[in-house]
Amino acid sequence: MSDAKRYIARLMRIGGAVCLDYANTTGWRPQPGDEEFLRDYEDLVAWAEHAGALNEKERRSLLRAAEAEPRRAEAVHRRAIALREAIYRIFSAAAARRAPDPGDVDLLNKAVVDAHRHHCLAPVVGGFAWEWRDAEAPLELPLWKVARSAADLLVSSELERVRECAGEKCDWLFLDASRNQSRRWCDMAACGNRAKAQRNYARRRGAVQTGGGREA
Repeated sequence: MSDAKRYIARLMRIGGAVCLDYANTTGWRPQPGDEEFLRDYEDLVAWAEHAGALNEKERRSLLRAAEAEPRRAEAVHRRAIALREAIYRIFSAAAARRAPDPGDVDLLNKAVVDAHRHHCLAPVVGGFAWEWRDAEAPLELPLWKVARSAADLLVSSELERVRECAGEKCDWLFLDASRNQSRRWCDMAACGNRAKAQRNYARRRGAVQTGGGREA
């Protein structure tokens, strides 16, 4: 397993929804590439299993399909990145109470329609359940599951709880489940503590300068 794939297996899932965790598979968006965790189709599958969007059987099936059709897997990977960035921009706009870009909504809608085309009801013990129609997991399966998660969140009351991390240079998204809906950081142990340390440093520096002293 590559270093990237090992990291994916322990990448924080702080989003509260599959689609938000998917948007968080990169960072430092003003400088793309430095924090890209989905570098190829195998990474996409590894993340989807880590996020609970795929089971072990689906993972094995997808990797076999990707090995048999590498060019198609590369094309699906490119679509996956484009979908991720559209999802990020849509929910970032929602967090800021801005209208989303129509082009991003159109891209997501196409993925949702494609997903619904392969989703069907199936009888199970005690009732019915949704399942994917294809006997073997198609290469697009991770995209369909993410698109369905995004659509479900967008039409739910939980959309009002979507936040973007207030940390400097951090653009991770999450659902604010705090009682008074005042959560600001993706993770207090990371961005929260970093911001706190920066504030403390600024206060100490200001106190030294105001007192006429100098820093050691």
